[in-house]
Amino acid sequence: MLEFLTLKQEAFGLDISDPSLKIANLERKRDNFTLASFGEKPIPEGIITAGEIKDEDSLVKIIKEGIKEVKGKKIKTKYAICSLPEEKSYLQVIQLPKMKEEELEGAVKFGAENYIPLPIEEVYLDFQIVQPLYNHLDHFDILISAIPKKIVDPYVSSIKRAGLFPRALEIESLSIARALVKNEVSPSPILLIDLGATRTSFIIFSGKSLRFTSSIPISSQMFTEIIAKTLKIDLVVAEELKIKCGIKGSQKIILKEKTGDIEFEKAIIDDKRIFEALIPPLTDLTEQIKTLINYYQSHTQHEHLPSNINKVEKILLCGGGANLKGLREFLLRELKIKTELANPWGNISIGSPEMSFEKSLGFVTALGLALRGIKYAP
Repeated sequence: MLEFLTLKQEAFGLDISDPSLKIANLERKRDNFTLASFGEKPIPEGIITAGEIKDEDSLVKIIKEGIKEVKGKKIKTKYAICSLPEEKSYLQVIQLPKMKEEELEGAVKFGAENYIPLPIEEVYLDFQIVQPLYNHLDHFDILISAIPKKIVDPYVSSIKRAGLFPRALEIESLSIARALVKNEVSPSPILLIDLGATRTSFIIFSGKSLRFTSSIPISSQMFTEIIAKTLKIDLVVAEELKIKCGIKGSQKIILKEKTGDIEFEKAIIDDKRIFEALIPPLTDLTEQIKTLINYYQSHTQHEHLPSNINKVEKILLCGGGANLKGLREFLLRELKIKTELANPWGNISIGSPEMSFEKSLGFVTALGLALRGIKYAP
């Protein structure tokens, strides 16, 4: 949510996370948007750790390479909307009395000090007024977002050194919600779960705004590591088994090995063992979701919704880990809440035949950033 320029040039989405760089660029087709180009580059371990850039030189090189190697149309604009790490951010909806617009910024800074565990001078602070879905209010609901300057500044520096202009930077959850919530409005609370390579983010959206966010270290990579350790196989094979089997537990998988031109059977694995190996992290995940929902539903004073629709009634799954076979059904069974795979194209009219639906689940943040880059340009 950090604006750097007042001019409204169209921009592409640049999603920078610990394990990868993802790029999405949209173009207008009359009144619609379509995916013009996209790309992905792995980021070696150690360049970014827990959202903090450790090796700016290497990241700059990866950004440059990623721009050159996109699939589809060449990216001509130098303007980018870039993501900021969820785990380093603070988001909160606060209430303030009605006041003049010129008084609001000072009041927000004063009120934010009660919610941000850092000195205000050490963070970049942004805010927006949350418009009510029902009725008029006698106060302002304000969504505030803050992130430490020491985290943000290396992102800005890396983008500029790569020859780009950061039109804006925003926290990942805002991009995800823009991509997944139809027309950015929900008449009842929904929970967006982004199951990524290094962590899982929880985002609750209601009315016209985010309401709550949090992150936990359960991740798709953790699932792979647990499978490898339990079955005593390497990570590459464990990842293949995770993708092929998921947690349905209904077949036997034959592992094969090739020596020269000869392929032979190495082992037969009952994929129920994969499900059994993943029971502890899956149980932890469901318990964390239950705790979050219970906490949220007891702190809905900023909702202004009828009492009969103030509960989370739907869960949308995204992130590369959302493709785990059987995960949706498992969560539905354990949580008794309608659970669906999210639709990354819900606010984009036309996708790309080169990007499968499964792949697009891992591009949600980049697509949300790209939507901001084109939707609010002239």
